[in-house]
Amino acid sequence: MVKFRSFYLFLLSICIGAELAIGIFMAPVIFYPAQYIGDGVLSHYQSGQLMTQVFLKYNIMLIFISSLIFIFEIVNLKTNESFNYKISSFFLSLIITLLAMAFVFYFTPYILDAQKLGAEATATAEFASMHKASEFVMKVMMLAQVVLFFIRVRKES
Repeated sequence: MVKFRSFYLFLLSICIGAELAIGIFMAPVIFYPAQYIGDGVLSHYQSGQLMTQVFLKYNIMLIFISSLIFIFEIVNLKTNESFNYKISSFFLSLIITLLAMAFVFYFTPYILDAQKLGAEATATAEFASMHKASEFVMKVMMLAQVVLFFIRVRKES
């Protein structure tokens, strides 16, 4: 169980790192290419299409890791670990999994459908609202992942 716990923490840290890299490093470069390569290269819509391709690849990793974390925490409910740790970790993993599913199976298809309709569909207030909600879901999910990571690291010590 100890080796799997280390692997679990490794996967959780990969997910957190990917989310930070996407949000902090990748998104600003993709959405503001004029700062780096000049004006007129990519429209905001085209930048969004590129970013969507990143998220489609990220979504596979997110679902895989979230599922493994949730399964680990279900199995962990049967251990002799402190009740508070078990329940806190379980509910954090449940929150992470549900938010991951919302991001992958609700927000991503919505954005893909809007992009299929063209640039005009991604410039609406409804799209902006959905996009803002997906960003919020991502931030809450990442916060839950960080808290879960530190709960599990603390328990390891």
